[in-house]
Amino acid sequence: MIFLELVLQNFGPYLGKQVINLRPEIDNELRPIILLGGMNGGGKTTLMDAIRLALYGQRAQCSTRGNLSYSDFLTQSVNRNTPPSEKARIELAFELIEDGKPITLRIVRYWTTEPKDGKDTLGILANEEWPDKALANTWDEYIENLLPLGISNLFLFDGEQVKELAEMETPPSLVVDAIQSLLGLELAERLSQDLDILVSRKRKELATDKELATLEEIERKHRQKTEELAAAKQELASRQNDIHSATDNQGKAEEKFLYEGGKIASEKNRLEKQQEHFTKQLEKAREAMRELAAGTLPLALISPILEQAKFQAEKENRQQQAKIARDVLIERDNKLLTYITKLSLVPDELDKIKFFLAQENQQLEEEIAGNENSWLLASPEEITQLTNVLEYALKTENFRANEKQEELKQLEIEIDSLDRQIATAASPEAYEQLQNAVREANKKLAQAEAAREIVKRQCEELNRAIAQTKKELETYSEENIKLRNNQHIIASVAKVKETLKLFKEKLTLKKLNKLELEVTECFRYLLHKSDLVHRVAIDTKDFSLSLYDSQGQIVPKNRLSAGEKQLLAIAFLWGLARVSGRHLPVAIDTPLGRLDSSHRANLLERYFPSASHQVILLSTDTEIGEMEAKKLREKEAIAREYLLKYDMGERQTRVEEGYFW
Repeated sequence: MIFLELVLQNFGPYLGKQVINLRPEIDNELRPIILLGGMNGGGKTTLMDAIRLALYGQRAQCSTRGNLSYSDFLTQSVNRNTPPSEKARIELAFELIEDGKPITLRIVRYWTTEPKDGKDTLGILANEEWPDKALANTWDEYIENLLPLGISNLFLFDGEQVKELAEMETPPSLVVDAIQSLLGLELAERLSQDLDILVSRKRKELATDKELATLEEIERKHRQKTEELAAAKQELASRQNDIHSATDNQGKAEEKFLYEGGKIASEKNRLEKQQEHFTKQLEKAREAMRELAAGTLPLALISPILEQAKFQAEKENRQQQAKIARDVLIERDNKLLTYITKLSLVPDELDKIKFFLAQENQQLEEEIAGNENSWLLASPEEITQLTNVLEYALKTENFRANEKQEELKQLEIEIDSLDRQIATAASPEAYEQLQNAVREANKKLAQAEAAREIVKRQCEELNRAIAQTKKELETYSEENIKLRNNQHIIASVAKVKETLKLFKEKLTLKKLNKLELEVTECFRYLLHKSDLVHRVAIDTKDFSLSLYDSQGQIVPKNRLSAGEKQLLAIAFLWGLARVSGRHLPVAIDTPLGRLDSSHRANLLERYFPSASHQVILLSTDTEIGEMEAKKLREKEAIAREYLLKYDMGERQTRVEEGYFW
């Protein structure tokens, strides 16, 4: 089956006639993906509703129908600017193979703002020829053989459905019905019900008037309880939806409480005390800096001058020592010459000694004369004190000052941060409103959970009552209906039902084994962590999923990220579609949801091009963005691209060729 064309006329936000070519090919080359882009509220979900409505009419599970009657839903679906002379119209053309030959069918549904008899008008064109009235009259049966409503959600689904499936421990009822339909379990269940009807007829044939009245009363009670149970189950589903809604509202209230300063306001006293503590620490640090400034630390500002003073003092000290040494040497030289003269040395040798001493003294005089005049006149003790200040005291004080400066900096950062937090705190009035909103949301959630629990208990009581009536029926037949022939039928039916129950269990195991293999293969194919999950198991009762690693140990679902859970849900739907064995198109609304970049890449490269021979993607610009669209084009996976352009002023949507980029 291949969708060829979708025509919308005055349907939802689509005013006038809009034609969308859905053929998954370009220049006779098969490419599976039809990409339609649109912003939120721009008409993407309406397209999905149009496909469902065209296929299933009154039975269609459309997103905006809710509890509306079909007539009200059709009226609501007509574009508000539709001229009185025109009608709302949907056409869906598709191709399929019958008796080895391709045929084209076109479904046409149209209606006015006040539908006749509360229904639309249906027409079916075969190979674009005159309407096939016989096929239109039996269309519901025909489409059930082609694409049963029970499994349509495996091929026409949206991101919210995937999100819901990912977050639930057990699949929702729609998916459970699809699983049972695929596995053929509903046939066994239907046969069991037919056997109950047969036994009931036999009881009525054999019973006396009194027995018949008693029997009919028991059966009436049984029917009543069964109907009450069905209504209770619907109410339970409604209560479950209420819980989902209340949970969402609670999350939004808590998020608003957080982002609008409610949380900060509740912690304001603690933050102010913390700020006061940091302020005291800041003042202590500043006092320590003032104490440092009162000591030798300011001398660091003139450390170059102090270095020059030290150099000058040391130079003057050396000059003074040289003068003292000169006087001592002159006195010593005089004594030495006197002593040498007494030795009566040769005159030449005496002259040489005098010349040597004169040179030494001259060199010392030159050194003394070369230094400038002394003006600092520092004592050795003062020089030592100055050296200690430069070498030790100032370095220590500088280190302590740097530490205190860093401490001051960190304290100021902390105080600024607290100032900003306190500034964002909600006012007492706003805080009270935010807190009341959170309390109200929590209260409504608790009420919804309590209401669900009441209905759940009601369902359990009804199940027990139904089981009791069944037991009464069985007891009645055993004690009061004695004719052997019918007793044989009743006994045989009981045995058949037991056999049927065993057959159903074995059939379930066999079919689920195949489904497990498909889901496991799909999940491991989509998951970039191929070693995380080795096997996906499906429970035979509630069809919940369990994950196992290569060692056979269970993998808790809380180990999966939100994106991995969504991939698991997609793998589940993909596996079911593959097990169905039906070659049907896949349409996905909001396909990428909250997936991260790696999981998006896996879906883009592995799922979308392989999900089916025709994949219709309805995406916003943040899901399949410019880079993702480019990748799909490079893989030559896209056949056609459309943009659902919404006019805010006119509140109308036009279909244009091309994507966002």
